Amino acid sequence: MIYTIRGILTEADVTGSFIVIECGGVGYKLTVTANTLTSLPAPAFTPSGDTAEGETVKVYTYMAVKEDAVELFGFASKEELEAFKLLISVSGVGPKAATSILSLLTPKKLAFTIASDDTKTISRAPGVGAKTAARVVLELKEKMAKAFPFAGADEAPSPKKEKAAVDKSKLKDAQDALSVLGYSRSEIAAAMKNVSTDGSVEDIIRDCLAALMKQ
Repeated sequence: MIYTIRGILTEADVTGSFIVIECGGVGYKLTVTANTLTSLPAPAFTPSGDTAEGETVKVYTYMAVKEDAVELFGFASKEELEAFKLLISVSGVGPKAATSILSLLTPKKLAFTIASDDTKTISRAPGVGAKTAARVVLELKEKMAKAFPFAGADEAPSPKKEKAAVDKSKLKDAQDALSVLGYSRSEIAAAMKNVSTDGSVEDIIRDCLAALMKQ
């Protein structure tokens, strides 16, 4: 079991929700929450761009093993890792849904939301429906209260963070659609630089296609 990884941050992908940390000559790709991603420094390189020279970072990890894949998840704090473990213990909540919830809510905000029986807020996380949110509240109410006993009203969810999580989900869906159409990651990233996330996923795809036609 890999508990922590400490090394140089060489890549941070907002739309793909992952980072790469180089440690001992090996680059570890970790799926991360939006909260972890925003807490980390930006990757830095030498003027030539060949060598990473950014800050050394440390993340806590969880390894999800499936029949056909092994995926590492990274967290900026022990609290977020523990909240993640509690979430995936809920029936019907997998690592992807847990990451989505923790991108919307910090562990303490999640504890407050669960204590308040606020299923509506939890269901705002992309990919999490009302039934799943209800199970999270039902199964984790006592466990979260014990794990985060000081979560109070000051931990109420931030509308700005809620919007950021929804926007990130829209960009990811648009990125996947453009990839299917044959565009490379670099082309998509360039097209998404000035795209507005106020509209639907279809609006984002249309704007990106217009930008790609001009490249």
